[in-house]
Amino acid sequence: MKIGIDIDGVVLDYEKGMLANAEIFDIEKCSGKGKIFSEKYGIQYKYDWTEEQRKQFIFENLGNISRESSIMAGAKYVLSKLKQMGHELIIISARGTESDEMITIVTDKLEKENINFDKYYWKQTDKLEICKAENIDIMIDDNTTTCKNLSDNKIETIYFRGIRGTNLEEGKYLKEVSNWGEIYRYIKEL
Repeated sequence: MKIGIDIDGVVLDYEKGMLANAEIFDIEKCSGKGKIFSEKYGIQYKYDWTEEQRKQFIFENLGNISRESSIMAGAKYVLSKLKQMGHELIIISARGTESDEMITIVTDKLEKENINFDKYYWKQTDKLEICKAENIDIMIDDNTTTCKNLSDNKIETIYFRGIRGTNLEEGKYLKEVSNWGEIYRYIKEL
């Protein structure tokens, strides 16, 4: 099978760092009111920050958060097992839309951890297009909008619900998981 895999919040445990740094930034440089928009996906949109403050947060924090983030528990082992089983693993990520440095940070981390993929698609804002072009059998992502869009278009999707994700209704094309052990079990049972 061809398995598409997002990076942030799926392979890289990026969310905890984003949440912690956003709280610190809000307290020290913004209103200090905390999160007020729970329905928003991007952490920087959950606060009453101005657009200038959002840009400042991204500029000051994304690189360091990426460097400090670890590989998700179980990801390295399961990805290795999936490769041994003959699956093609393809990164499909929006990472890099901020700067090319964001790609370098994660590719260096993956290389250091000896985690290999067959193809890489960075800076992807429309993952549906790539999934169709690559004939992806299963896509693993943590973005609710992306997961809903893919499953609505009949692409089997594993929704990796992280610490800030909301529940999505499972269906024929959508399965919700919260860790790499569940991903391994689901794919082995297909």
